[in-house]
Amino acid sequence: MAIIETRKSSAGARFRAAVGGFLGGGVIGIALAGFVVGGILERPLVVAIGVGLFVLDVVVVSVAGRIHRARNPRGPALPALAVIESRRAIGGESANVPVEFVLTVAPDERAAYRVETSQDINLVDIPDYRPRGVIVVEYRRDEPWDVKILTSPPGEWARRAATESVDSAPESALVAGPKAEGAFCLLATAGLLLGAAAVVLFFRADLFEQDDRPSTVSSSSSTTTTDSHSSSSTTSTSTVTGTATSGSMLDNGEMRRAAGSLITGMHTGIASEFSIDEHVMAVRGIRGTPPQPGAVIDLNALPYERLPALVREAQTKLGISDPTSWRITFDPDAATGTLTIRVTVTDSAGKASLEADAQGKVTKRNPR
Repeated sequence: MAIIETRKSSAGARFRAAVGGFLGGGVIGIALAGFVVGGILERPLVVAIGVGLFVLDVVVVSVAGRIHRARNPRGPALPALAVIESRRAIGGESANVPVEFVLTVAPDERAAYRVETSQDINLVDIPDYRPRGVIVVEYRRDEPWDVKILTSPPGEWARRAATESVDSAPESALVAGPKAEGAFCLLATAGLLLGAAAVVLFFRADLFEQDDRPSTVSSSSSTTTTDSHSSSSTTSTSTVTGTATSGSMLDNGEMRRAAGSLITGMHTGIASEFSIDEHVMAVRGIRGTPPQPGAVIDLNALPYERLPALVREAQTKLGISDPTSWRITFDPDAATGTLTIRVTVTDSAGKASLEADAQGKVTKRNPR
């Protein structure tokens, strides 16, 4: 039967360690999820909170570790003779090969004992570590399982290893370090997962808003940049295009939702061109100062809730018997800044249209 020597720990200490692992894992989970979610939602504050919590956790763990080491200092490493009971190389493709040893360690001040250890040994030196060979190791009184083979021992100890013999300890004298705390690792992992899940649930409305809708949004980065110069200032304008697709833009609230997605994706609510048809909303946005302020469309100010009614009126009251498609375009007047909303419907025989003002009130009908 193997004798396992471990540091004694009270039930209270184990409980505190388990709670600490759970809370530490939870903080790490919140920090990582906050960093990721904040990046996805483009919320710098959430990212900063995630990074701050991660740094705080690292600092707390580091300080706690230093305090623990100060209260429980490790004993000094002491030399001792040892005999190799067995060895087994466990692989490696470099010059240093990891080797598992079973040793009998024979300290001068205590009874001999067995220990299992592994250490990287240079491939050229492996023949020097044959079974029953006597070597010099370092061990600690308070941690006898912590054994290191000295490849270059001091002169006196090298002489002793060459001239003295060491009797094998019985297998029952095998010592081992404390086993890994499986419950601690499990609680830390559970805390990490719960912390991350809490952040995702808190922001679920923003994260999964797109999943509840049939539309998708795509936009390009800036396409062109123009500079206009005057005697007193320089302004820069860039354009960006975007599209949103939907099963039907006539669904209740779909136009406003798709427009909001485009505004968010393009980082601008000002456009020079804007059109909507049954399945696609397309826009050419403007970033910066427009070269012609009057010839722009404010996407945030459009009467999206009135547009489906305009489409239905155009389909039924302009002489189109069997409409096959429709399109809404927005035409700003550069001189007056007046916006005209134009709805065009088409069937196999041709087109018809109506016009409305910026509030969605019909101002002109162009029947077939």
